[in-house]
Amino acid sequence: MSTAPGPLSPKFIPVETSEITSVSKSDGFKFSFVSYNILAQAYVKSALFPYSPAPSLKWKARSQAILTVLKSLGTDFLCLQELDEYDSFYKRNIESFGYSSIYVQRSGQKRDGCGIFYKQDCAELVIEEKIDYNDLVPSIQDDTASTDKEANLPAGGNKKLESKGDVSSKNSQADRGDLNDPRIRLKRDCVGIMAAFRLKDPCQLIIVANTHIYWDPELADVKLAQARYLLSRLAQFKLLVSDKFDCSPSVVVAGDFNSTPGDQVYQYLNSGSSLVGTLPESSDDMPIPLCSVYASTKGEPHFTNCTPGFTGTLDYILFSPSGDIKPVSYLELPEPEASDVQGGLPNYYHPSDHLPIGAEFEIVQ
Repeated sequence: MSTAPGPLSPKFIPVETSEITSVSKSDGFKFSFVSYNILAQAYVKSALFPYSPAPSLKWKARSQAILTVLKSLGTDFLCLQELDEYDSFYKRNIESFGYSSIYVQRSGQKRDGCGIFYKQDCAELVIEEKIDYNDLVPSIQDDTASTDKEANLPAGGNKKLESKGDVSSKNSQADRGDLNDPRIRLKRDCVGIMAAFRLKDPCQLIIVANTHIYWDPELADVKLAQARYLLSRLAQFKLLVSDKFDCSPSVVVAGDFNSTPGDQVYQYLNSGSSLVGTLPESSDDMPIPLCSVYASTKGEPHFTNCTPGFTGTLDYILFSPSGDIKPVSYLELPEPEASDVQGGLPNYYHPSDHLPIGAEFEIVQ
């Protein structure tokens, strides 16, 4: 009787550098960081993943495979997107590995959200804030009009499953409602979470943000509005933390941004990087300069999302390049020809349709 293969555990690869001294110098404090869209079980339907081995889609097998990957990574911070079954399963199981966690569930009737798990022996939670991108919806003065418009909203909004292999694309136009109404166009039920942590050795504050931006490529303006709102809220949060604790915290932002390299969202978020040609119109438009870990070390991966309908890079870890941290290693990702990704994800080797990405940062003294 053949046994199905188990999930693969990626490794961290040191950043190549021309500075000979940095190869042997390891005095600085390091912390490790992973971002991973684990694919909400609520969106796992056999019709959406007909190419995946049926047993690999079952909740019992898939959830254990995800735990196996997360435990093997053993990183100080885990930023998870499409995290459902948080209270019933993931919270207690991941915390049994030595983590504490914070979580925000999506708006409306959505069952998934974003979570930040942090090793208790590495970091202490200081303050947190949640981000609801529905706050972008223009305030509605007329309560009657509000009721009417709410009645016309798509039931439950847009589920990510509509983007899985474009299975439901034929229905997406009707499901999205009247996109000419900004109150409907901007109401996508997406969220994020950000928090300040005190690293225990050395005693330094860092801000970690985790988010999941809306998926639909036809609503690029909505994605960009969410990215702008994210950085605006981050700038306010950084100011609050700086004033409250008399410090200048470094910033690390992770998430599934549903945007490929070169997209407006990508260029906006990476405008702290010299690799990006198109910068915002003014410095006021870019409250926190950021750059991608992979772009600044080895180049963006070939893909972080892999299905027959779409294969490309959607997930990023960004950091403040002028801050007190620098990436010294990154999590390896498979090459396009790798046997473990052939046919699309999820499969026995990878329990999500996304791959985990990661970095190890060193505190620059």
